[in-house]
This record gives sequence, C-alpha cells and structure tokens, in this order.
Amino acid sequence: MADTESRTEAPVSAPPPGITRRRLIGTAGATGVALGAVGAGAGYAAASSDSAGQPTALTSLGSDAVMFHGKHQPGITTPMQARGHLVAFDLAAGAGRKEATALLRRWSATAERLMAGEPATSGDTDVARDAGPSSLSVTFGFGHSFFSRTGLEKQRPGALDPLPDFFSDHLDKARSNGDLWVQIGADDGLVAFHALRALQKDAGGAARVRWQMNGFNRSPGATARPMTTRNLMGQIDGTDNPKTSDADFDRRIFVPSSGSAQSPAWMANGSYAVVRRIRMLLDDWEQLSVPAQESVIGRKKATGAPLTGGTESTEMKLDETGADGDLVVPLNAHARITRPDQNGGAAMLRRPFSFHDGIDADGAPDAGLLFICWQADPLRGFVPVQRKLDRGDALSRFIRHEASGLFAVPGGADKGGYVGQALLEG
Repeated sequence: MADTESRTEAPVSAPPPGITRRRLIGTAGATGVALGAVGAGAGYAAASSDSAGQPTALTSLGSDAVMFHGKHQPGITTPMQARGHLVAFDLAAGAGRKEATALLRRWSATAERLMAGEPATSGDTDVARDAGPSSLSVTFGFGHSFFSRTGLEKQRPGALDPLPDFFSDHLDKARSNGDLWVQIGADDGLVAFHALRALQKDAGGAARVRWQMNGFNRSPGATARPMTTRNLMGQIDGTDNPKTSDADFDRRIFVPSSGSAQSPAWMANGSYAVVRRIRMLLDDWEQLSVPAQESVIGRKKATGAPLTGGTESTEMKLDETGADGDLVVPLNAHARITRPDQNGGAAMLRRPFSFHDGIDADGAPDAGLLFICWQADPLRGFVPVQRKLDRGDALSRFIRHEASGLFAVPGGADKGGYVGQALLEG
C-alpha cells in the first residue's frame, strides 16, 4: 500500500481571458487524456463577468479536461484527482440485458457531457455551473454478478473469478462487490458530486446503489514543487508504480487488443480494477517513533528514499546490512515485500484515494485508503502480492481490509458509442 502512485502535480499556466467551452486542445496519446486543456466547459463556468463585461477566465485547475472517448477508459492513467467517489450498483429486480444496455448508453452520454464541462442533458442541478471540467473522469466496470443477471455468463472473463480469501480480510459484504462499478474523479469537490448525482439519477429504476465511498488526495499545486503525494500515515505514497513510459506498461496493465486467454475479445484494451477499503489504525501507527515507522515501510518518511540511502527514485539495496549485521531494509518491510522483482514480476497500477468517514465511538478515526489497482490479469497482479503480504507484512498490524471488489473495465468507447457496447451488443 505504501508504494502506490498518486498524482504528481505539474504547474499549468492560466488560460487567456474570454476562452470558450468549445475549445479543447491536446490529447495525451492513446489513453484519450487531455491535460492542461482549456475550456471544454469554460463557457458553462464563465457565467460571471468582470467590470467591463468580459467573461472571467477560469484558473488552470478548473480548465483542465479529460477526454471521454479513447482506446482506454479515462480514470486509469489519468493523473490523480483531488476528489473521488466510488459507487457500486446492483441491477433492479427484473432488470436484465436490455435495461443494462440502455443504462450504459445513458451513463456514457452523461459522462461525455460532464467531462466536457457541459450540463447534464436534462434536470441538471446546477451544482457545477460555476466550474469548468476540473479534470473530471468517469470510469465504468462490471462485477462478477453482472453476467448472470444479464444472461451473459458465457462472456464472463476468467480473470473476473472471485478473489480468494485473505488472512487480513475483515470484509463487510454489504460494502463489497456489485453488478456495476463507477469511479468518479475531479479536482473540484462540487464537480465530482455533480457527476455522482447525475449518474445516480440516470440509473432510474434500472439499478440501485449498493455502496458508495468518498475519497480525496492532495490538490494540484498544493506543494511548492511537483512531488509524490502522501497518505494519511504521512508516508510518501507512489514511488514504485509502473510508469506509462515503461516498455511493458501496456502488457501489464491492459488486456491486449485481441483479448487474451483469461479475457474475451470484448475486453480488448480494458483492464481489471481491484477495489479495497483499507482502514488505517492511525492511533496505533502514530504511537510509533519515526524510525520505527520507517522500518515498517522500508523508506524514509520525509523523502521517500529507501533506508539504504539516496533519493526517492534510488534503487533499494535489498542485501545491504548495517553495523549490527542486520538487513537495513527488514525482511518484512512493506516496500520490500511489494516490489515486483520480489513477486515474480507481478505489477499493478495503484491509483488510490484517502478517506475519512468520521470518528468511532471510541474516538478512533474511521480513515484510511480507498485502494484501487489496475492490471491486465488480477490473478497475476494483485493476488500474488496480497498473498505475500498476508504471510508477514510489518504494516499489517496497522491496517484492516474492510471491503473488497473486483471489476472488469472494458476499453474506451468509440465516438458515438458507449462503454460496454461490444459486450452488450455482441
């Protein structure tokens, strides 16, 4: 968990005044991400004017936009946003493939409009009227139970088989799994909430909310220089994630364009998301000294550098010993155990949100990590790493896995199409 990747904020200059919402510039490769884009929604946001009657330009944070259509769905390689909502839906009694198809059409159309900074097609609540797209992204996935509910059992991917039981699990079934999964991220809290309400209303009588979780991250530009974010334990969180520039990134994270042995053709260019609500036992963690916390993680708290020295990006020297003859990075250190080279090359793109849901009756914070990881095959990505963590991770004393889900996230929608079309119309 402590080596998950979060957004690295890059400074973006403010757009010139008078920008209109019809202008959208730049896409970042095949992911369909447009970063630093000015104004797909600036007209919707720029209802206010200055004293001369000229439209007031959005700040750079509000004008950033993400493209809905593309090879992959947004929200996977999209830089981490400041606010997030995770929602699972179950199809309503009597709803099947026909109703699910209509729902995915509605959801895709709404997501496309909202991500462009435009209002929902009908009954818009005006919650986001004063804001631009704010890097909004919406991602859709299918749970294991979706396929039996829609008569599509033969199209269920083998990679979507239920996750095994783990020793560290204390799962609430009511907050786990689900027929459909939606991930919402944005750099503005009202923009994220606006999308959540619009999609919930779109569900109508076809589906009902099974569970919802809300999260947050550091806002872009909150630090003096771009840097990896921190989690609620105060640890730099995101050092060893695979990078999109890695030669094998697509192979590890996305299903091949022709499908695979574990994934049918409709999952081409898609990915699998493992979602875990991980409670951090912060009262216990904060009783440790900083050196003790660093020993649990295997990295310096201030800089994220390995205990063997260097900077955050320095390679960890797993065999280095100290003057006492003991390993500098303990055998049960979290950062050692989670390294891909210690797990047969298992890799996943970890893209979490922190959460804080109040204070328990005993005064302990209900807080932690909404862990989301992406991989081409969870049986080769998440499962072997979690099994190894189960066998002796020093961090396990300070966390509790309270909810879990696994979802098949198909490739991006074509222009004029909708997410999941190849499955539902195939």
